[in-house]
Amino acid sequence: MTLSRFRFSLAVPTFLILTAIIPPTPASALQLYTLGGRTGSNAVANHVDSLPTVASSGAAASSAAAASSDSSVSTAAAKILFSPAGEKGSGLSGKVFARFVMPEDWIALASIPGASVASASVQSTASPSAETVFTMRSFGQKVRQWLNGYRLGYWPQEKGRVRSEAYKNPDGFIEVTPDNEDTRVSEHFRLRDFVSHDQKDVWPKYVVLREPLLDKLELVIEDLNDHGVNAEGLRIRSGFRTPAHNFAVRGEGSARDSRHQFGDAADVYIDQEGNGKMSDLNGDGKVSFADVKMILDAVERVEARYPELVGGTGLYAYSGRSGPFAHIDVRGTRARWVRGVYRGRSRRVVRSHKTTPKISKALPASNTVARSASTTRGRTSATPE
Repeated sequence: MTLSRFRFSLAVPTFLILTAIIPPTPASALQLYTLGGRTGSNAVANHVDSLPTVASSGAAASSAAAASSDSSVSTAAAKILFSPAGEKGSGLSGKVFARFVMPEDWIALASIPGASVASASVQSTASPSAETVFTMRSFGQKVRQWLNGYRLGYWPQEKGRVRSEAYKNPDGFIEVTPDNEDTRVSEHFRLRDFVSHDQKDVWPKYVVLREPLLDKLELVIEDLNDHGVNAEGLRIRSGFRTPAHNFAVRGEGSARDSRHQFGDAADVYIDQEGNGKMSDLNGDGKVSFADVKMILDAVERVEARYPELVGGTGLYAYSGRSGPFAHIDVRGTRARWVRGVYRGRSRRVVRSHKTTPKISKALPASNTVARSASTTRGRTSATPE
């Protein structure tokens, strides 16, 4: 009995000694984006080989703490660069060059082992392998429809419509200025590509943009290239859409709770000739629905490989000067539709005597996409969800 007590008394100091000797497990970049559940919705799963490996400095932590003390700090003034090993960015693609965090997350950012934090110019296009971190403006800084003179409108949750967690208010807003709009956020895209198309003369502008969307778009480009389709000319037709702008284009077919308002959706087309129009991807001598369907094929392959990037894909046969295009999002659940026809609850196919035969040729019967290219009574939708 005496021996047992002696051994137990040694357990506590032994444990304390081992705790002091054994270093804690290094934090990963993914842990940063799950702090408090606030920015977890913007997280991108990182491969080990895409994480920064340079040791962090004390100056980094002090600069981060200073930035976090002011929740109104602007994006242009609060940008930092990572110096990752090699030429890779982050994300599943290794081609995402931007991070979007809240001001209070700067301290945690600087404390991550392997991150070298330094002041940076608002222009980072000369070093595409670096990661630019944007400090977002909090959603709470929005006053009614406005933020700093820029009209945003009201999100669905502000009006009592929350269909799921995916439709909650955004965490915050990226401030876009004439100085930083050309900043590269991934290998193929710049910040200006995702700005809402309204209020062209108003500065600063504000954008909601999620890193998983950038990641998925880069993976789609990579997949198409691997399958013999030159997708280097993939362009953003429409990225973020303010709720105010989304409401203004409702008559053109946009959904009331469009994913464009949440920064995780983009309408894209592939312009190989540089003429601002969808190209003939399959080489049949014409630009048609069959070409835009090749983007869907790439999305299917990417989602099968990376289920964490699952989302919606809508195909639009004809719309505006760019021609056919595809809607791609990372809402977290699978959805497919054709020219605005969403096939979530019904398997019924809407037929149109003018367009159905042509589209049926492009889509095999076993395909998960609706075979019809028209809405009820042949009416088409010009803009996606």
